[in-house]
Amino acid sequence: MTRTAEVPAFGLVAAAVAGDKAAFERIVTAHHDDMRRVCIVVCGDEALAEDAVQSAWTIAWRKLRSLKDPGRLRPWLVAIAANQARDLVRGRRHRSGVEVVSDMARVPGGIDPATGVDSLDLFAAMKRLDPDDRALLAMRYVVGFNSTELSTALGISPSGTRNRLERLLARLRQDLTDG
Repeated sequence: MTRTAEVPAFGLVAAAVAGDKAAFERIVTAHHDDMRRVCIVVCGDEALAEDAVQSAWTIAWRKLRSLKDPGRLRPWLVAIAANQARDLVRGRRHRSGVEVVSDMARVPGGIDPATGVDSLDLFAAMKRLDPDDRALLAMRYVVGFNSTELSTALGISPSGTRNRLERLLARLRQDLTDG
């Protein structure tokens, strides 16, 4: 992120910390969709994902003043949402013993018969992943985080993030070729 891009984020965060609800609403408008998409991948369920995002916004509002670098607002917010989604998925598994199932009928335009089997295989492979791994994949490929943003969200180095992602992708490829 460039130096000029950090200035508006800093001002917006500072205003929100000072109690400016309009500034916080601008933050929500700018980042809600990314947070929601990551939560949908982690949860596999839109209603549960929406619950995770709402919980994440409550936490973000309470902890916004603890954000040390406003230029890293986006990865910070998405990490909070991913954490909430993981917690909800784990809590649901412990309570019900049932995994969250992705609804393939909700794929825009339906399932293309030519690629439908591949899509089903990918959804099944994603379901078998740990919520932490689904969150990493969502942050990288759904939201488009680079390794620096991922490292901020995960709390590990950029090289450690790249290594973890490479290992995860290798496991996912192996699962898809074995399946």
